[in-house]
Amino acid sequence: MKITIYGAGAVGGLIAARLFQHNGENNQISIIARGRTLKAIRESGLRINDQTGIHTVMLESDEEPSRIGVQDIVILAVKATALADVATRIAPLLGPETIVVTAMNGVPWWFFEGSEGPCSNLRLQSLDPDGLLSRVIPVQQVIGCVVHLSSSSPEPAVIHPGFGNRLVLGEAITGKPERLSLVVALLAAAGFDAQASTGIHRDIWYKLWGNMTMNPLSAMTGASADKVLDDPLVRDFCLKAMAEAAAIGDRIGCHIEQSGEERMRLTRQLGAFKTSMLQDAEAGRALEIDALVGAVREIGLQVQVPTPTIDALLGLVRLYARSHALYPQ
Repeated sequence: MKITIYGAGAVGGLIAARLFQHNGENNQISIIARGRTLKAIRESGLRINDQTGIHTVMLESDEEPSRIGVQDIVILAVKATALADVATRIAPLLGPETIVVTAMNGVPWWFFEGSEGPCSNLRLQSLDPDGLLSRVIPVQQVIGCVVHLSSSSPEPAVIHPGFGNRLVLGEAITGKPERLSLVVALLAAAGFDAQASTGIHRDIWYKLWGNMTMNPLSAMTGASADKVLDDPLVRDFCLKAMAEAAAIGDRIGCHIEQSGEERMRLTRQLGAFKTSMLQDAEAGRALEIDALVGAVREIGLQVQVPTPTIDALLGLVRLYARSHALYPQ
């Protein structure tokens, strides 16, 4: 098969390297990268620095999808902030049978396409304002992927895997389970704990529920996750926002059984880690505010769930990011 990973950051780079290591002999693995990262991959390869040492993989890389051509599988592993650019460039990779796996944080642009209920076919203005993504990437070809692992990229083309190894995958619109089985098997063979889900929307909302507060608060304060949880006033603020997001989930068919306190106890077990948004803030990269917070507020307005705490969180992190040139004015 022809497989391209679109995005060579901490998650995309890790997926690309493992696929190449375990499936490179039988499949054609490529990666879309730009700038310093592309230069580093071409000169020195993708370097995975884990507990067993430094492993280097040399795989085909390019910044122009048109030079790679139509693929069997495209794994989209970019920040939500890059989606507008992706929408204008990804078409040459896609044929009518191409599977598109979205391995991204937050609410995806396709979340309500083909759905029923109060948000039936709602196009999220915060993520796809002109509908270009939906037109370029048909939802029938999409498999959602919830990433339950940490990874960092301290310098271009260098990946440091952290804790966790789980990828949960499910069809955006059910109908072709054999495609899902194929992708799950491929990623499992590459060493991931890959699992198939029959309710990927619920899985996406559950992860979002846990990190939509921790990410922006850590970015604004510079605090690791344990310090955020240690402050009783900040912890109470998080719980109020989580309660609002859980209420929205009830309205859209993504009910959460857990309490906010139970989820925080799980987060605390991970120790003093830096969230992905804090890593982005420290590196001067654009922050994924819309996918993690803005879209939640937008959905709350649609289903008429009051979100005063989420509103405050969105306003604060947006102001912080704009003041640091990490979010559009």
